[in-house]
Amino acid sequence: MEIKFQTKKESKQEQQEAFLKLEPIERFNSFLDLCENVLKFPSKTTVKTSQENFVIEPSTHGKNLETKHR
Repeated sequence: MEIKFQTKKESKQEQQEAFLKLEPIERFNSFLDLCENVLKFPSKTTVKTSQENFVIEPSTHGKNLETKHR
């Protein structure tokens, strides 16, 4: 494990450069992995949705988000 001491700006720049070095399909898969990880965070739903709204939930789109996208 490597520990780096850098500013937030330097860290963001490094992350962006690493992301842009990926192939387009790898970027997309990275995005899907990020979406999957965000779903694991606990959250409270405080916004009430209207029955007139069309809502897509991760469990209803037919994809298995529990597997790696590679």
